[in-house]
Amino acid sequence: MSKLQAIYLGIGANLSISGHDNPKSGCLAAIDFLTADGAITLDAISPWYRTAPVPVSDQPWFYNAVLKIKTELSPSDLIQRIHNVEAEMGRVRLVRNEARVIDIDIIDYAGLINKSNPILPHPRMHQRAFVLYPLRDVASDWVHPVSGLGIEDLIAGLEDQNIHPE
Repeated sequence: MSKLQAIYLGIGANLSISGHDNPKSGCLAAIDFLTADGAITLDAISPWYRTAPVPVSDQPWFYNAVLKIKTELSPSDLIQRIHNVEAEMGRVRLVRNEARVIDIDIIDYAGLINKSNPILPHPRMHQRAFVLYPLRDVASDWVHPVSGLGIEDLIAGLEDQNIHPE
């Protein structure tokens, strides 16, 4: 892949990582860890949003943002790198939609459509305000590679999901 291709990652957490004051601080540490060796370049980070858990639960609210990155890592190498960073930061995957110290997802990899691991674009991203609002902040002209819908149209189709700028 060319380094000129834009790749978007969603990042969020609702539990604090040991040694960090709050979930956002842990997310920022994860970004530093992800980009430490130079294989991934951070081009932009959206403003942070506070969001209710999806699906609705009694978990703490999340801190969420979207990263615009560049890398020559393949999608499968990138997802492996992400999973390694999550594990290093203390993420343990036990139950779907559980509270978590870190969650990093590939939202879009240069418009690539992939039906296997990793599924691209992220299969539920178009239903999630906590992805679409920060994505709009870093890519206002982004178009969903499968549906062809622009970011504003996707946001207009959302149900209220309790999202607030930090």
